Amino acid sequence: MTRETGFEIFLTALPGLEEALLAEVRGKGFKRPRAVPGGVVLEGGWPEVWRANLWIRGAGRVLARIASFRVEHLAKLDGRARHVPWARVLRPDVPVRVEASCSRSRIYHSGAAAERIETAIRETLGAPVSDETEVTVHVRLENDICTISLDTSGELLHRRGHKQAVNAAPMRETMAALFLRQCGFEGNEPVFDPMCGSGTFVIEAAEIAARLNPGRDRAFAFEQLATFDAEAWARMRAVSPARVPEACFHGRDRDAGAIAMSMANAERAGVTGFTEFQRATISEAVPPPGPPGLVIVNPPYGNRLGDKKELLPLYQSLGRVLRERFGGWRVGMVAADARLAEATRLPFLPPGPPVPHGGLRVTLHRTAALT
Repeated sequence: MTRETGFEIFLTALPGLEEALLAEVRGKGFKRPRAVPGGVVLEGGWPEVWRANLWIRGAGRVLARIASFRVEHLAKLDGRARHVPWARVLRPDVPVRVEASCSRSRIYHSGAAAERIETAIRETLGAPVSDETEVTVHVRLENDICTISLDTSGELLHRRGHKQAVNAAPMRETMAALFLRQCGFEGNEPVFDPMCGSGTFVIEAAEIAARLNPGRDRAFAFEQLATFDAEAWARMRAVSPARVPEACFHGRDRDAGAIAMSMANAERAGVTGFTEFQRATISEAVPPPGPPGLVIVNPPYGNRLGDKKELLPLYQSLGRVLRERFGGWRVGMVAADARLAEATRLPFLPPGPPVPHGGLRVTLHRTAALT
């Protein structure tokens, strides 16, 4: 079945962050979203696809599910694929790429499945097939059900379009946004990151507080689809709920290069008016003037044998500084090893599920307001 309106829209999330993404989607007014493994599903049309790409901070991609049917062998897939009304969604002058995956299905060769879909698109629509295009058709065969989706985002959505300078192993903005949400951040309190790196947490918090649309500075794959309405999209982008936040957002790092990167990224994001970055070590960290808020930090994890022992004093020092100087502040700490988190002696609440990040599994450890 293929529909032009009222189709399923799938917003991808890292495993473990589906409920946090669901809370964000609900807060943006999308109708009847539900969490599923790997993301959030909602019903809507193309305007909802555009809004999800423009508004949602925690999603990795937005997929439009355009067809679904039962198929047990390649010949049947070939026939059914030719009856998908590709011309309603794809343009004959724009190249497409097909990616397929197979799980628990009688069709088990993903390459052969992708070839059948490519042939159907080429012969019924006339669109060329290329690996050098952002317009991607995703084919998923699971339990003999073939689901065909269009990637409407193109580049992953954490690429906001204004963060050019990054340090080693940066946290994606999408993950940072959902971790901030899990810490209870809603944009009306200061945020302090004592190990800010390239500024991801600080800039993301500032954008949330300023109500800046995360997709405001980038292009999307849906702009190359047959369903795209440039005038309607221009009207949608022109509506901005932006405001000047009352709080300020603070980053510290011992590395001068990291501070320079953070300041450059904040300037490109348009949040320099309410962010500030200074070079400082953990032992020099003190609360900024004003009311308490949220300390959020992503310390080094220690990937090699022996690293964790070397990092132990860092975590102990961080915990001591926060306990002694940051009374009234809540803490969110991302850690790959519970023993390092425990070394801070901070009163962490029960942790949430681990989340994949950079080949590791990390956990957000949270506290209530420190006393």
